[in-house]
Parts: sequence; C-alpha cells; structure tokens
Amino acid sequence: MRRVGPYSVLESRGIYTNPWLSVREDQLLRPDGSRGVFGVVEMKAGATVLAIDDDNQVLLPREFKYAVERETLELISGGIEHGESPLGAAQRELREEGGLEANDWVDLGVVDPFTTAIRSPNHIFLARRLTQVQGRLDEGEILDTVRVPLQEALRMVMSSEITHAASCTLLLKAERYLRELASD
Repeated sequence: MRRVGPYSVLESRGIYTNPWLSVREDQLLRPDGSRGVFGVVEMKAGATVLAIDDDNQVLLPREFKYAVERETLELISGGIEHGESPLGAAQRELREEGGLEANDWVDLGVVDPFTTAIRSPNHIFLARRLTQVQGRLDEGEILDTVRVPLQEALRMVMSSEITHAASCTLLLKAERYLRELASD
C-alpha cells in the first residue's frame, strides 16, 4: 500500500496508454476510512509560449482540435519530449510552429489545467525580441497563424474566444508582468 497525501492506495490498475497519455484507476482508502476510487489521466507535460513582437503583436495559431471538435485560437504549445527541458520544448515549439526564435525568455510558471483528474503540468513562457527562422510543423499538423495586438488577445480571453487554459493563464500573467516591468 502506498500513500498519496491523505489517501492510502490499495490497488492501481492501468486502463489505457498511448504515447501522449495514460489512464489509471486507483482503489483507495479515504482519510475517514471509507473506500473510494479515483480515475487519473496522466498526459505528457507541455510548454506554452506567448511570442510577442516589438509592435506588441501576439502570434496565435488557429488549429482544429479533435477533442473539442472545433478550431481554436491559442498560443504556441506542445509536449515536452523525454530528456528535454521545459524551456527547450518552448524554444523548439516556437521554431516549429511559429518560425521564430527569441532572444528574451521569461519563465512565468506552471499551470495545472484540471487538478481533480488530470496530471498534465504546462510550463508557460513569454518570448520577446523575435527573429524569423524556417519553421517546420509536425507530421499531420495543419495550422494557420494570426497576429493580433496583445490587448485584443486579452479581450479574446475575456470573451472566451480563446479557451485553452494555459493560453488564457499565460496571456493574463504576461500582461501583468509587462505592466509591472513598464512601471519600474
């Protein structure tokens, strides 16, 4: 038996796995002694990048997302490969999806998108002082990128035109970071 916080795990059983995620079911004892069950989805950790140019324009890829069955606008994001640092993944994704490199990187923390049943930490970064390079999308990836002013992207978060959790969090944290930086 192993302990997870206040819970005692009696049995853990893998249900499903693929290269991006796994699902398991844990039979457990709750702190009050009653039995319970938790289903846990573990997804590959990710990195999300807010690329903002010298004119305060934000790069937003538009892509059809299978799980939500619609196109979404969100910031550049991708999974962290085995042995890769979160910053390394962010830099790779910016090159691949945005055709950009950045000379200024700010680590704005980590987001846990849905803490009840999904373990999928997403590291969020602000990228500035951008340089155009050759991009290369992953196989099967089809996206169109748009550029909008930062204030327009923030409006899109507040009106739920941008719904990707890490993108929303990163845009709001970056706006605050940049505002505080400008006031110093």
